[in-house]
Amino acid sequence: MHRRSGANDWTAKKMTMKITRAQTLFTAAAIWTLILCSLPVLPVANAKGAKLLLSWKNPDYSGSKPRRILVIGMSENPEVRADFEDDLSSALANDGLEVIPGNTILFRPNSAELETDYLRGQIRDFQIDSILVSRLVKVDKKTTYIPGHSYVAPFGYYHSFYGYYGTAYRQVYTPDYLREDTTVRVETNFYASTPPDGELIWTGTSDSFNPKSAKKVIDGLVKLIVKELTKQNLL
Repeated sequence: MHRRSGANDWTAKKMTMKITRAQTLFTAAAIWTLILCSLPVLPVANAKGAKLLLSWKNPDYSGSKPRRILVIGMSENPEVRADFEDDLSSALANDGLEVIPGNTILFRPNSAELETDYLRGQIRDFQIDSILVSRLVKVDKKTTYIPGHSYVAPFGYYHSFYGYYGTAYRQVYTPDYLREDTTVRVETNFYASTPPDGELIWTGTSDSFNPKSAKKVIDGLVKLIVKELTKQNLL
């Protein structure tokens, strides 16, 4: 009887040790998970939409609202130019406003440059009353040094060596790195095609931060232009 009781005690003790060990391992795993999740990932600079830096409306302009706008993108890349002109034209067009992409009436296969007389003739022949033109001002690249950091990460209780000799601490280190930020600046002007040289109605300058592609710049710029021209009651 005494032997059976001793065996039962030993079995209970073994079960307790297994449970304690399982709990310890679970706790340690949970702590490591929290530690790893809390470590900062090396940040990749976030891409953001276009931000308007300058918006100016000509207070002296007294002309009527446009009925036929010509959209011109001044880019040396014909694909980027066409994408911008098509996207902005589609976004601006409505029932009372016709918007013409420059690539449909202006022949510029290799360059954004156009002869003035040719441009004047096309604007006259297609009865354009307003011109919306955007050009790339500059692309800035800025490299920032981000120093590394050390974090104190506490370990949980380990079932060995007196509870892992109390509580152990280690230094978790994230290395230093360089982050590159890109800013694309675009100027957009809105003109009335009134003789002799066209009158400025509105001008705006915008920055796009860390765009992943030219398409991202175009998307953000199109939304910004439509929003601002609508806000200024120019459409």
